Amino acid sequence: MSDAHANDRRTALRICPLCEATCGLALTIEGTRVTSARGDQDDVFSKGFICPKGASFGELDADPDRLRTPLVRKDGRLQEATWDEAFDAIAQGLRPLIEAHGSDALGVMLGNPNVHTMAGGLYPPVLLTSLKVRKLFTASTLDQMPKHVSSGLLFGDPFAIPVPDLDHTDHLLLIGANPLESNGSLCTAADFPGKLKDLKKRGGTLTVVDPRRTRTAKMATRHLAVRPGSDALLLAALAYTLFDEGIVELGDLGAYVDGVDQVRSALGEFSPEAVAPACDIAADEIREVARELAGAQTAAVYGRIGSSTVEFGTVTSWLVDVLNALTGNLDRPGGALFPLSATDKAPRPAAPGKGFALGRWKSRVSGHPEAKGELPAAALAEEIDTPGEDRIRAVITIAANPVLSAPDGHRLDEALDGLDFMVSVDPYLNETSRHADVVLPPPPPAQSAHFDFAFNALAVRNQVRYTRAAVPLEEGLLQESEILSRLILAATGMHGMPAEAVDRMVIERALGKAVEDPHGQVHGRDPKELAEQLAGDSTVEQRLDMMLRLGPYGDGFGAHPEGLTLTKLLAHPHGIDLGPLQPRIPQLLKTRSGKVELLPEPIAGQLPRLAATVDRPHDSLVLVGRRHLRSNNSWMHNVHTLAGGTNRCTLQIHPDDARRLGLHDGAQARVKGDGGEIEVPVEITDTVRTGVVSLPHGWGHDRPGTRMSVAHRTPGANYNQLLDGTRLDVLSGTAVLNGLPVQVAPTGASL
Repeated sequence: MSDAHANDRRTALRICPLCEATCGLALTIEGTRVTSARGDQDDVFSKGFICPKGASFGELDADPDRLRTPLVRKDGRLQEATWDEAFDAIAQGLRPLIEAHGSDALGVMLGNPNVHTMAGGLYPPVLLTSLKVRKLFTASTLDQMPKHVSSGLLFGDPFAIPVPDLDHTDHLLLIGANPLESNGSLCTAADFPGKLKDLKKRGGTLTVVDPRRTRTAKMATRHLAVRPGSDALLLAALAYTLFDEGIVELGDLGAYVDGVDQVRSALGEFSPEAVAPACDIAADEIREVARELAGAQTAAVYGRIGSSTVEFGTVTSWLVDVLNALTGNLDRPGGALFPLSATDKAPRPAAPGKGFALGRWKSRVSGHPEAKGELPAAALAEEIDTPGEDRIRAVITIAANPVLSAPDGHRLDEALDGLDFMVSVDPYLNETSRHADVVLPPPPPAQSAHFDFAFNALAVRNQVRYTRAAVPLEEGLLQESEILSRLILAATGMHGMPAEAVDRMVIERALGKAVEDPHGQVHGRDPKELAEQLAGDSTVEQRLDMMLRLGPYGDGFGAHPEGLTLTKLLAHPHGIDLGPLQPRIPQLLKTRSGKVELLPEPIAGQLPRLAATVDRPHDSLVLVGRRHLRSNNSWMHNVHTLAGGTNRCTLQIHPDDARRLGLHDGAQARVKGDGGEIEVPVEITDTVRTGVVSLPHGWGHDRPGTRMSVAHRTPGANYNQLLDGTRLDVLSGTAVLNGLPVQVAPTGASL
């Protein structure tokens, strides 16, 4: 290395955007290039923890396959264009369609990476509101929507999601979760593995429910290898046991709960003895787990994607919090608590709210009810390719690759090809964005500021951190905030206005609303005077400053001088610790009753259906997904250091099932499901229970026209091609990705 480069070496801080753990990174910068990444030892949240994804930050940042200029389709081919040409094309191609056919002609698909960027948290809501979009599809209905729906029904707010108090609990029951691989999900916890080790060191109990002996299950005090899809039956039997043995104890929560007796009655058919054959867990063991849960000084039940993406995902998510409530551990230190982020609304007096409603509108083709303003991602293809005046004619995708992540990618592939117009905001030309008429690439993450709006609201400890861009914006690129602002302006008929106009509009509206709130800190003040106080180097930072100052820890624009502002946050580059989670359920409830409504009517309506599954035959193989520590759905497969090794797309199968089917380790197998058939290498392992096969999600990088060279060399097989989109969790519209019946045979054999 030359002396010039050595003298140019410096360290910059950056919050990692590659999973939900949000670890602090210390980046080594040489010139404008990230040459290494290590954990920030002084980060108030992660304290130096880092995983392989974070360590690969520099390679991902410099990926030569990343797009660095917009693409515009000309003469049927995507070609490089200027930014002005790209937004002109959007104004000329998208806006006339909306004016001619209305907002229902537009579908918007948002992918998971949106919540990993600052701009992704700020601008899509403005786009959706401005265009009155009702055909919204997101990764939530491929992942977490059951938890939003159950929280909405229980607490009146779909974003009121309790998380386990990992640092203080004595007993943790995990169902469908593998945080040693995922780093946690809907539970933001840097060094989740370390927190589980600490739990066991202090004499605590870790119970893991999973059909696979995952790395997390190997740590467990008790591992229940449940039959996939029977999660709700198992949790219902645990709740039944609490009632049956008289060990229900709500504690202080009792004053805020309605419906305990109704839950007792509704679960009357779910005794351990009744559900044991369906779960393949002995009745005595189910009862023992319930007693341990109730007998622990503090305990928490936590369920994630394996228990969400099943036929009764919403019921399972509901039962997680029913168990937390019945054992007195909901909203209790050491149990499951509700985080309070720095950009949340400031606490207000407890009072009944408007509640949460499902099915306010329905999808055009199959009549799927909306949930949290969204339609099932599985319905996107049919909403495009089914003729009719209200069909989707144009699509905007932002950080989304539904051709790989949604059911029946072949159909969606063809449907996207038939659109009148499509825009993709994406750093890659991938299996979805290759269909776009305009592709708008955001800059590499080192060139962007970072603040976690979503994940701070799910963190196991209240804290706030903000990092500015580690290196200057590369010439010719635009910040993602400007890209999305200009997209909003072009789509809403305001093309040509400065990008900052979007932020100024949001600030004006937000402050105008804040000064009219009689419970707010700035009630009665002049919004223009407040706007003039906002700090920041950009209108984006001014929006952040406004949110911090109006938030629960904020200075209230001078009302609390010691409170939080952007200026104060910038003075603490490693973040500010805001303390452990605290009980706060009276203030957060937004149900019509003002209480936790423990048995909402939509849930009660599903319990007879659940009871009917007890007698289903279980003679077929069922498929479950899996996560790898060095992967994140479909968007981490183009980083060379994260590819290969154990991060492979293989079909894991138990030795007994392999012998029965004539399968050999490393050989190809055919797998057939409702939506199609794939071929995949076999991996024989006893870490998966008999009757179950496992395949990772997000692979299938073999379509032509993409520019992802590393992923294309080892494409894998697309899990979701085994689905036809008809299997959904009824209440949330979430695709059933786990517990699917499949047929498996050696390549060349008949199915």
